[in-house]
Amino acid sequence: MFEGTHTALVTPFRADGSVDGERLRALIDLQVAAGVDGVAPAGTTGESPTLDFDEHERLIEAVVEAAAGRIKVIAGTGANATAEAVSLTRHAMRAGADATLQVTPYYNKPSQEGLYRHFATVADLGLPVVLYNVPGRTGREIAVETVARLARHPNIAALKEAGGSVDRVSAVVDACDICVLSGDDSLTLPMISVGARGVISVASNVAPAAVAEMVRLALGGRMSEARALHLKYYCLFRDLFIDTNPIPVKAAMAMMGTIEEVYRLPLCEMGDKPREQLRKTLEKLGLVQG
Repeated sequence: MFEGTHTALVTPFRADGSVDGERLRALIDLQVAAGVDGVAPAGTTGESPTLDFDEHERLIEAVVEAAAGRIKVIAGTGANATAEAVSLTRHAMRAGADATLQVTPYYNKPSQEGLYRHFATVADLGLPVVLYNVPGRTGREIAVETVARLARHPNIAALKEAGGSVDRVSAVVDACDICVLSGDDSLTLPMISVGARGVISVASNVAPAAVAEMVRLALGGRMSEARALHLKYYCLFRDLFIDTNPIPVKAAMAMMGTIEEVYRLPLCEMGDKPREQLRKTLEKLGLVQG
């Protein structure tokens, strides 16, 4: 249901810090034209921690409206309080999202039983759930055994795996039948080689057609062609994480003229040295003029 390329969509802000709805709609149109399978708004890349509840809900509504059924919308509605995740997910259901992206509850570090109950409670609402394992940000991993247990729930649809381990993908695929999506652009091809079915990508904000084509080739068994694209764009996959995500990807998109480079504190602009490295990579790939 969710194999392919899904873009972890940035949230464009105006100079005054408000959400730029016009730019948001234009970004959706670019994603559709590039052939991606879906978008995931209001996640880490979308700076969800700095969105208030009204903004969060309006953002999901705006993305669903702009997508207009042309691509899937996996709405970021996770939280570290189950009641909050339930509330946001209910709204996403009403708005017409195709699924919810549920990050591991952060900071409070629940047990595996607590994680199971949290995700199962959200899944009981009826909207397909994409689990999001990103221990580097949350301080807690969803154990393979917990993923396998959750996979038996009819509404647990997929796992976004951002733990940095290809071996863990093998373990998940061995343990249960769940659609695994890479959460690390540089590991998308290796993860597909052992059973992942696609990616929720940061890089596809910048090069959506290339990422979508790489994934299509890999899923179609054309690994040598997919590998050529991986190697070509590896420098982009690397440099989009030269600073904390989404700082580099928003800087890159600003260089390309698709958004204004505006962040909300505590995120701020990167330094001159990494900015210059990122620009050189974009120039090398022909994404900006030298």
